[in-house]
Amino acid sequence: MRVKTGLGQDSHRFESDNTDKKLMLGGVIFDNAPALQGNSDADVILHAVTNAISGITGVNILGKISDDLCLKQGITDSSVYLVEALKYLGDWQLCHLSMSIECLRPKITPHIPALKANLSQLLNLTESDIGITATTGEGLTEFGRGEGIQVLCIVTAVQN
Repeated sequence: MRVKTGLGQDSHRFESDNTDKKLMLGGVIFDNAPALQGNSDADVILHAVTNAISGITGVNILGKISDDLCLKQGITDSSVYLVEALKYLGDWQLCHLSMSIECLRPKITPHIPALKANLSQLLNLTESDIGITATTGEGLTEFGRGEGIQVLCIVTAVQN
C-alpha cells in the first residue's frame, strides 16, 4: 500500500460588519459571526482542505481553476472547488483529515460535530477519521486577536 499526505493552509480576514454575507466554515453557516473576505464564500476550512488535496495530486485548484469557476461562472460555493480537487485523486482514496483552526471568534468547539458531519459527507470519510482542534494561539497573531481565521490541515490518502 502507498500513502501520501498533503498539507493545506488558508486564511482570510473578516468582512466589515455592514455586509449580508454569512460566515461559512466547513460548509456550515455560523450565525452571529462576521463573514470572511473573499470572492467566493471564503470558506477557509474548505480552502485549506482543497489546498491539502492539491498537495497530493499536484493540481492547484485554488488559483486559476477556482478563479474560472468563481469569476467567470459565478460559482462562490467553496464545496464546488473541493469537489473539483477530489476529481484529480484518481486511484488514491482519502483516509484521514486533521486540522487546526486559529481564531478568537467564533468559538469553534461547539460546532465541531456539525463540521465533522459535513466534512465526512463531502470527503467520503467517517467522522472518526476527521480530527478538528481550535486555538486562539494566545493572541500572538492577527487570527488569535480576532481579525480573521487561519486553518492548517493535513490529509492522508492511500493507494491500494
